[in-house]
Amino acid sequence: MIEKKVLGRINHMSTHAIFGAVALATVTQAEADRALEVLLEYGVNHIDTSANYGESELRIGPWMDQHRQDFFLATKTGERWYQNALDGIQRSLERLRVDQVDLLQLHSMADVVESEAVMGPGGALQALAEARDRGWTRFVGVSAHGLAAPKMLKRHLGRFDFDSVLVPCNYLLMQNPEYAADFGQLMNLCRERNVAVRTMKAIGRDVWGDQPRTAYTWYQPLTDQEAIDKAVHWVMGQPDIFLATAGDIKVFPKVLSAVSRFEKVPSDEEMRQLVAAQGMSEIFRLVP
Repeated sequence: MIEKKVLGRINHMSTHAIFGAVALATVTQAEADRALEVLLEYGVNHIDTSANYGESELRIGPWMDQHRQDFFLATKTGERWYQNALDGIQRSLERLRVDQVDLLQLHSMADVVESEAVMGPGGALQALAEARDRGWTRFVGVSAHGLAAPKMLKRHLGRFDFDSVLVPCNYLLMQNPEYAADFGQLMNLCRERNVAVRTMKAIGRDVWGDQPRTAYTWYQPLTDQEAIDKAVHWVMGQPDIFLATAGDIKVFPKVLSAVSRFEKVPSDEEMRQLVAAQGMSEIFRLVP
């Protein structure tokens, strides 16, 4: 079973690992149901999905009929304007077969100009605040991708009192001095405000380039269990964070296995050896 700890001010005893439900975007309901059995096997009690994740919300919906009380349920909207977002939130509730989610997030908020629109008059943030007032969600969060993610999330926290952030974190990213500094500042701010820090991309290996895509993830993930163990255990060594599994139906069980067996953080030398052995490169190097 996977360890649980308090999810910031949300005050939910969440498993250290979060199921990244983008893994359900293109699978059948039978495949999704088998994924639920894996979650139950490891005691995972936190699911993160999005209206943008293909059929994921539809695949989760049938689970909620019997297991709603077993999971902290988070979803996201990628809409940028108030009415579109409000309509999309209602649609997500219908697809998930629930009256309320636990966490509703603004999705992928790393672009400065776009973020200004989302958080300004008539923007999607207004819809999330209204959804909370209506009881459609208990908490409101924000996510961002790319090298600017921690800097932008810190900026967003200056504009609105979000309950959670979702930010990339892996060994190679944190070897980038600017990213590491921004991430550290974001962590300090989140600790001050007791904001939950949920992380992603722990097992990013490289961009696909000309390689055939063998996983649903937009980046090449690590697939060898020993390599996954090291990458995951390194992220787990970062204090006060939660870790989302990889968004692929075949890979996510290996991440849960790694999380369940965490004992110590790999050394820098072990991580350098991993990077060399796996031919790893920063997955956001082509994304500003």
